[in-house]
Amino acid sequence: MIGHKMDEPLNAVIAQRVEVAPSLVILRVVPDGWIVPDFKPGQFTVMGLPGAARRCELSLPEETPAAGDKLIKRAYSIASSSVAKEYMEFYVALVTSGALTPRLFALGAGNRLWLSSKITGIFTLDRVPAGQHIVMIATGTGLAPYMSMLRTELVRGDTRRIAVIHGARYSWELGYRSELTTMAYLCPDFVYIPCISRPAEDKAPWTGLTGHIQAAWGSQALERAWGFKPLPANTHIFLCGNPAMIEDMITILKGQGYNEHKPRAPGNVHCERYW
Repeated sequence: MIGHKMDEPLNAVIAQRVEVAPSLVILRVVPDGWIVPDFKPGQFTVMGLPGAARRCELSLPEETPAAGDKLIKRAYSIASSSVAKEYMEFYVALVTSGALTPRLFALGAGNRLWLSSKITGIFTLDRVPAGQHIVMIATGTGLAPYMSMLRTELVRGDTRRIAVIHGARYSWELGYRSELTTMAYLCPDFVYIPCISRPAEDKAPWTGLTGHIQAAWGSQALERAWGFKPLPANTHIFLCGNPAMIEDMITILKGQGYNEHKPRAPGNVHCERYW
């Protein structure tokens, strides 16, 4: 179902819009008249706009135009810290033929939208035992839940190692790159490994890893950065983003002795399949 009746008011305001690339934005959304409820880093909530809302210029025409009096709702992982109660932040990719993202991309600071006060999801750090290292692997906007985890947890000062391996097509699509680079500089237990798949088309010289995430995992870049090899006995791995990447990585990791976490069979690989 594409939407819901407009019996719910637009209860939040865009406070900040950062354009990472023409098809990638970071939206900071402030609730109007209510506060952000408690949540765990890695969880998601729902944003919405009426079908009558304007679509951005880069969008394609809708095959079936949305009804103007209905809210179009979609779930998005929260990128902001769970300690930040003034706002929620979202990392959004444009789906040019989609129903909601072309309308979200048309918004600027001061524009209103609907934001759910219900936050849920099990893609969290709860199942990682103390002392276990953590590798967060993402493509594109799959980085969002990790930003919430890092912004909330990285300051705890425990001894476990944390790494982010983030893949994108081009260097300018590596959202949060500056913040992650700064985190790695300030936090000796944190490693940031960006990887791009189309270096020949990049506008700036690229000296980092190239290829897909699967190749980055097999490159031993993390092993060199940590000074030891991550193993199933000491490391939990999170996967979020392109579903093909997730399935490929699960196959690779199973061959290395890792197991996907299931409700009745605890494992050390945690997946967020939201496409």
